[in-house]
Amino acid sequence: MSSGPHQVVALAVPPQSPFELASIAQVFGVVHPDVPARYSFAVCAETPGAVPAVAGCPLFVEDGLDAMDGADTVIIAGWPDHAARPSDGLVAALCRAHARGARIVGLCSGAFALAATGLLDGRSATTHWRMADELADLYPQVTVCPDELYIDHGDVATSAGTGAAVDLALALVRRDLGAAHAAEIARHMVVPPHRDGGQRQYSRLAPQPSRAAEETLGAVVAWAEANLHRPIGVAELAAHGAVSPRTLARLFERELGVAPGRWLLRRRIETARTLLERTDATVEAVAAACGFVDLSNFRRRFAAETGTTPGRYRRVFSAPAGSPPRGGGADLGPRSDAPGHPAP
Repeated sequence: MSSGPHQVVALAVPPQSPFELASIAQVFGVVHPDVPARYSFAVCAETPGAVPAVAGCPLFVEDGLDAMDGADTVIIAGWPDHAARPSDGLVAALCRAHARGARIVGLCSGAFALAATGLLDGRSATTHWRMADELADLYPQVTVCPDELYIDHGDVATSAGTGAAVDLALALVRRDLGAAHAAEIARHMVVPPHRDGGQRQYSRLAPQPSRAAEETLGAVVAWAEANLHRPIGVAELAAHGAVSPRTLARLFERELGVAPGRWLLRRRIETARTLLERTDATVEAVAAACGFVDLSNFRRRFAAETGTTPGRYRRVFSAPAGSPPRGGGADLGPRSDAPGHPAP
């Protein structure tokens, strides 16, 4: 693994979709103002040179498969011929990278190439909802989850179609560098740092929302976002949308693919992650600021969502010493792992 910036190498496969490449390049390869550059980004091809693209504008790729040898993350940015098996050389390069600890990612149809390597055997994966049945038929040893926007196992990951490449890329940044760093990149890209729900809300079978439904859900979400610091029940959410709790639940499931209570919990945990990274507040103060009146419940919920405790999360992802203040510490109190305060 590299000792400097995290090296991301994307594999271009003809005819390449420019969108998938551009999406991940924007996350991993662009230096955004006031956001530390923690990644390096390169593109390779099995046959370097001009790579045809689906949009009619060919790409010129200088690097071959040996670019994967030093990568920390390898991304297969699509696999147009789903039934085609990757060459022995490509399979060997991907498996060699995985064996030394690199993360291997398949975007959209890239899941087909990843499945062909055997790295998804016995695991869950996703792809574009149109291709889910085909992936399951070709690779029955893979559990295909057609409703997911992305699935990240740590060492391998897959995403749904097109725009979900951004969702997965930001999720990988959250895993590597924390929620606040991912949120800064998302803010510059003018995209949400995390989308709730799955592909069901975007498939052809998804019912189209009425304008009134969109306005109701928008008002409820905006009010909830402004009131995460206090306990909120589903009945109260529904009241602010002037609908019944049952109607609100249907709106959330249809438009966001998630129940209101689940959406609210995720928003609270995301806010807590950012406060732990960017402020000196105690864990108790962070819990209270995110609407958790019971500290033990906060710790339990946080661990269920992130796989670690609030204290450990802070030690991994908090801003380094000497960084400029990020705000919030003065209002929320001192850190619980500051001198004189035991870390939880």
